[in-house]
Amino acid sequence: MASLKSNKEANFIDPSQDKFYYYDDEDDDIKVLDFLPEVNPFRKQKDPAFIESVAEKGQSSNSQTQPDSVCQICVEPMILENSFLIKGCTHAYCTECMVKYVDSKLQENITKICCPVPDCKGALEPEDCRPVLPENMFDRWGNALCEALILGSQKFYCPFKDCSVMLIDDGEEVIRESECPNCRRMFCAQCKVPWHSQISCEEYKMLHKDERERDDILLMTLAKNNNWRRCPKCRIFVEKIEGCRYMKCRCGTQFCYSCGSTDLNPETHYCYKCKGIW
Repeated sequence: MASLKSNKEANFIDPSQDKFYYYDDEDDDIKVLDFLPEVNPFRKQKDPAFIESVAEKGQSSNSQTQPDSVCQICVEPMILENSFLIKGCTHAYCTECMVKYVDSKLQENITKICCPVPDCKGALEPEDCRPVLPENMFDRWGNALCEALILGSQKFYCPFKDCSVMLIDDGEEVIRESECPNCRRMFCAQCKVPWHSQISCEEYKMLHKDERERDDILLMTLAKNNNWRRCPKCRIFVEKIEGCRYMKCRCGTQFCYSCGSTDLNPETHYCYKCKGIW
């Protein structure tokens, strides 16, 4: 270090501890040491009040951002304010998984929804789930619970697929022709199908499931008015123009035109059920 001509005392500096540089003052011979400022990366400072409150509780200042638990369905970490807790158990779920879980149960017509963990006794209540459920899903759950309270023998649904509103049979009186209060279309209250005015309920129930459409019923009405008969095997309609009651269908089946029995004599055409030929 250069000798100092000034009467001031020199301050000795340890170069290993601080950064510094030299510069010359043209007015004198003193070599001056000036320290370089230390550069620290910028860090967001915590509110002193917040730090004090956390210190009092014995918690880390970063505890608010730490995950409190893990969703039992998607196994993703979550904080408490974004979790959904179920009464009666200690399991927690994220709200997104819980909404999907409730929706899947309602699609299966399950109204009593329990905790997803097997053998857990925790149960979900609609009112507890309401803050996280879409409004239409909450309404579906409520309607399903109401329907579950009605005995299966008392409830049925409008037979028209574009309506399907739930109806209740109070059993006070036997009626056939009825009107849906929702779509205002007529249906048979006994058969639970669209109204079949041309044929009786007994005749309708004898029809195959693939023969119960409107056009099929009209054909049945036409056959009834013309006294046609159906082959007991292939179900095609036939009409007797003349002769005895013995009929032979194009499929090869022999049957009685009067009663439809196949128990007859192929030679004499005698029907063992009707006890006769004509």
